[in-house]
Amino acid sequence: MFLTISTTGTPERPATDLGFLLHKHPDRAQTFSTSHGIAHVLYPEASVERCTAALLLEVDPVALVRRGKSKGRGGAPDAALAQYVNDRPYAASSLLAVALSTVFKTALHGVCKALPERAAEPLPLRIEVPAVPARGGADLVRSLFGPLGWTTVDVRPVALDETFPAWGDSRYVTLALEGELRLADALRQLYVLLPVLDDAKHYWVAPDEVEKLLRAGDGWLADHPERRLITSRYLSRRWGLTREATERLELVRLAEADDLGVEAIDNAVEDPAPDEETGEAEKAEKTVSLAEQRREAILTALRDAGAGRVLDLGCGQGQLVQALLKDVRFTRVVGVDVSVRALTVAARRLKVERMSERQAERVALMQGSLTYTDKRLKGYDAAVLSEVIEHLDLPRLPALEYAVFGTARPTTVVVTTPNVEYNVRWETLPAGHVRHRDHRFEWTRAEFRAWASRVASLHGYAVRHIPVGPDDPEVGPPTQMAVFTVTDSARTTTVKEEKAA
Repeated sequence: MFLTISTTGTPERPATDLGFLLHKHPDRAQTFSTSHGIAHVLYPEASVERCTAALLLEVDPVALVRRGKSKGRGGAPDAALAQYVNDRPYAASSLLAVALSTVFKTALHGVCKALPERAAEPLPLRIEVPAVPARGGADLVRSLFGPLGWTTVDVRPVALDETFPAWGDSRYVTLALEGELRLADALRQLYVLLPVLDDAKHYWVAPDEVEKLLRAGDGWLADHPERRLITSRYLSRRWGLTREATERLELVRLAEADDLGVEAIDNAVEDPAPDEETGEAEKAEKTVSLAEQRREAILTALRDAGAGRVLDLGCGQGQLVQALLKDVRFTRVVGVDVSVRALTVAARRLKVERMSERQAERVALMQGSLTYTDKRLKGYDAAVLSEVIEHLDLPRLPALEYAVFGTARPTTVVVTTPNVEYNVRWETLPAGHVRHRDHRFEWTRAEFRAWASRVASLHGYAVRHIPVGPDDPEVGPPTQMAVFTVTDSARTTTVKEEKAA
């Protein structure tokens, strides 16, 4: 297997800086042992103007067979022969990817103590791989490397036999990439995509491969249009690992879109104990918690609306979803949350894996951000935003309004939020504190009514307000609830627009 990395330079910034970045001196050839052969690093050219580093991997086919002999498919003579007579010594694959990570480990991490500024900036690069197995052809190669910043992705199919052109092309291509990228980014792309193109790995794919994929894909994989194909092939189509990687990449994408850290967006709120003061607590003498009263108020509003298909937006750990499933009037219940941790807890709470087929058809848990439009949320009778809006920064609230009321447009929307006026009744809540550390705001009754009125008027809904919990004559109820219903005129307009579309 053979791969070359070339760059150009000037007297002020010589091309031979490539040797510093790869931590391999241009003046001498070096040899490294890998698990399946010997890797050589040499420099065919090394001048101020142009420098090329070459990685040559000599695969030991006997060692490869011995290490993988327990994974054979059978004892047929042709199968035994195929273990020794194959393309692995020549075509770039996971073997070359492993050699890249072994020989250029420090460069993969973008570390260079001698020239840190060069490691952090894009370089004019040309990478050539003379033989790449491409299951999917040249078009797939272009679709994988094209979105990654390369100005040229030159893919040339290799003829099956040049002597007999009528036989057509083989499944191999010659690949040349040109563009200005950080060297670390280019190496990490190759580390992931070479095994993806081969659609095979020479070793068992363990759960730690998910971490390897996320580390190597940092900064480019989450937004790649072929993310699902890359993830599936890299993890050898192991469904459980692929799902885990996909969920975590989606979380990264959403966090980057909001310019937040993953920890900030994957902030599942724990279900408080009944006697804890988190805005969900109830006085000691009460036997029904405020959380239970709120869920019952929501269920009553949904039943009164005649809703059958319901969205729980910001479902958290699935308490409301669980309550909805107990009532057969709700034929389809979908919980949506941005937090992977919350959805995992919800799935355990609902015992999704042990549900009957009929029950499983009624429920779904989906990852998604409520501040982005999502076509999956259209066509439902009702949506619930229970204790959700106060977890958003106020500048993000209009995005949620448009996504829910403007685009998804369920017939009924139920919104609950804390009444900040009632906070003075919580003996253990310090004055001026919100009920939960993640609350960005808490509204008075007047503020909530003003917001609800504006949203209803803007999007064609009527709204009514219902107190939840003990309605104090001075400060009102602990939870305030608004029930939005699409007006007849708005419903007529929507139907006409859909027919026109």
